[in-house]
Amino acid sequence: MSGLDEVEAQGVVKDYGRQRALCGVSLRLAAGQSTVLLGDNGAGKSTLLGILATLVRPTRGRVLFGGHAAESLEPGALRAQIGLLSHEVRCYGDLSARENLRFFGRLYGLRAALEERVASLIERVGLAAAADRPVRTFSRGMLQRLALARTLLHRPRLLLLDEPYTGLDRDGVTLLSHLLDEERRRGALLLITSHDLDVVAPLCDQALLLRRGRIVASARFAPGTCTATELARLCTAEAES
Repeated sequence: MSGLDEVEAQGVVKDYGRQRALCGVSLRLAAGQSTVLLGDNGAGKSTLLGILATLVRPTRGRVLFGGHAAESLEPGALRAQIGLLSHEVRCYGDLSARENLRFFGRLYGLRAALEERVASLIERVGLAAAADRPVRTFSRGMLQRLALARTLLHRPRLLLLDEPYTGLDRDGVTLLSHLLDEERRRGALLLITSHDLDVVAPLCDQALLLRRGRIVASARFAPGTCTATELARLCTAEAES
């Protein structure tokens, strides 16, 4: 498929047996825009990211990628445009960071300049000194850096990031924010869940509050104007109403 410039969820419902995780969620993500998805644990954020990643099928509603329904697109071509960073690192402990990225690069169908791409990402995420160590020896923060490199490896257009700052030290947080800003500037679509409002506020162009499976509040911000105070205020909007 051609370049992905817009993703839209329309009335998405997800049931797990008798439990309803999402209750008619609608949203729009645009190229070069970073959306922060707020909400307590259990609000449905991870389920929504799974649906947008095409890993979870909605019970009702649909997701449009560039104006096309997900089921009308070739699955491999669509997933090649999506990068998902979830709570699971999904790397192989007995392989080195470099070997992990080579392995996933081949799965993504990368052949030309794969070694250069792997080396560049290892440098960008700050793992050059540990690139050839077994991943099982990595700290939680190092694993998170490697997971980020794996997510960016195939240059996805849609980045879905579920609590991406987990386990990172101060330098790692700064590095991740810089990389995400670079991705936004190159025209990627970003959807980020995070409880760390101070960290995600500078990246936020659009904020959505998900509560009990429903989007109950939203706000838009001019680039660079969002603050943690604004996000905290949005988080209390539904509770006060």
